[in-house]
Amino acid sequence: MQYAGMAQRGPHDEDGFSQAFLSFILGDEEYAIDILKVQEIRGYDPVTAIANAPKFIKGVINLRGTIVPIVDLRIKFGVGRVEYTAFTVVIILNIGPRVVGIVVDSVSDVVSLPVDAIHPASDFSSQIGVGFLTGLGTVGERMLIMLDIESMMHSREMALLDTDDAD
Repeated sequence: MQYAGMAQRGPHDEDGFSQAFLSFILGDEEYAIDILKVQEIRGYDPVTAIANAPKFIKGVINLRGTIVPIVDLRIKFGVGRVEYTAFTVVIILNIGPRVVGIVVDSVSDVVSLPVDAIHPASDFSSQIGVGFLTGLGTVGERMLIMLDIESMMHSREMALLDTDDAD
C-alpha cells in the first residue's frame, strides 16, 4: 500500500489549505505523522536482529535491496503490550536520504487537517518528549498526537541517522 500526500484545499482553513497526515494506533492512543514522509505501509515480517542495538530497534529488513532499520514505537514510547498480530504494520518512512521503518499497532487512515485543527503541544512530561510533538490535532471527537517523526529519527537517542544526514 503506497501513499503520497500534499497540501490541499480544506473547507475550514482560513487560507484554504490543510495538511495530510497518516494516523495510526499505539496502545490506547492515536498518533499522526506527515504523509509526505511515508513511502509505504507493510505487514510486519520477521527482522534480522542487530547485536547490541537498543531494545526498541527490532533489527533490519531488506526492502528491495535497501537495508531498513525497524523501530518499534510501542517499545520506544512504553505504550501498550508488544504483540505482533495480523494488524501490526510497519510504516516505511523516507527521512532525508535514509529509509526507516516504524512498527505500530495499526494504521487508522489518512486525514486532512486545516491549520486551526492543530493545537500547540502542552508542556507536559511524556515518554515521547515534547520536542518531538508538533501539536494535538482534532478530527471530530478524535484527538491525534502529532509527531515530528523526522526530528525524532534524527535524535541522538535513536542512533539511526548520522548527524551529516540531518541536512
